Amino acid sequence: MLISGAEILNKAHKEGYAVGAFNVNNFEMLRAIFESAHEMSSPIIVEASEGAIKYAGADMLYQMTKILSDKYPHIPVALHLDHGTTVESCIQVIRAGFTSVMIDASHDSFAENLAKTKAVVDIAHSVNVGVEAELGRLMGIEDNIVVAERDAVLVNVKEAEEFVKKTRVDYLAPAIGTSHGAFKFKGEPKLDFQRLQDVKKVTDIPLVLHGASSIPDEVRKAFEGTGGDLKGSKGVPFAFLTEAIKGGINKVNTDTDLRIAFMAEVRRVANENNSEFDLRKFFIPAMDSVKSLIKKRMAVLGSAGKI
Repeated sequence: MLISGAEILNKAHKEGYAVGAFNVNNFEMLRAIFESAHEMSSPIIVEASEGAIKYAGADMLYQMTKILSDKYPHIPVALHLDHGTTVESCIQVIRAGFTSVMIDASHDSFAENLAKTKAVVDIAHSVNVGVEAELGRLMGIEDNIVVAERDAVLVNVKEAEEFVKKTRVDYLAPAIGTSHGAFKFKGEPKLDFQRLQDVKKVTDIPLVLHGASSIPDEVRKAFEGTGGDLKGSKGVPFAFLTEAIKGGINKVNTDTDLRIAFMAEVRRVANENNSEFDLRKFFIPAMDSVKSLIKKRMAVLGSAGKI
């Protein structure tokens, strides 16, 4: 059942769990997400970045999601634009059928971010589409970073309160110390949970954790065991995700983990049989690996059994 992201996340907000938001580029990844949701009885958010939309097309991503949504009508699912950079890109995917959008103007001034977000909210709410925005900037926090620099990239609590009131945004991604990609932290991961709790208290809306891939040991070993190199990177441990959910996180983005798990299996099949060219022999085990990862994450986030 394809519904507004706000409907899915408001329920998670009220009941104190988080929903996985999983990035897609192709049908195989999308199928793995839906099958995982079916087996775990979990709501899902399917995300597409502007890069994924350029690759596959907004209309095509919508149609594929709609087909699988019709196949699994009991699964609450939202189709979400991840990190939309302009008001126009948000309008484009809304026209294509997306039920949730993120306008990411976090690199602009606070006033510009507020104005762009409000513009998207006004448009999206008229057609029952949920809206996400971001405050602060995502980058890894190293052990030796000075306080002034740290505060400059993390969300300002007072600004968050003003931002939510003036924009009427449905869910907010507050920067609390995560970063995008596999190469998140040079030292041990550090997230500002107190700041998260403070933002939750003053906004009282669903909050979003970006850059939340965990790079579990089994995924790392599978990737590196087939010739991949993650350069000693560390993700966000499951224990941190649990603590973040207690602090008010209701949407947890996952992209890097899925790609690493998928490619590890593709590499394994290629390494074991260099004469193989049947794509199904590569993609079926890759989808199974992604499903295993997603199902474990659903259990950690608390979304399993919430349908």
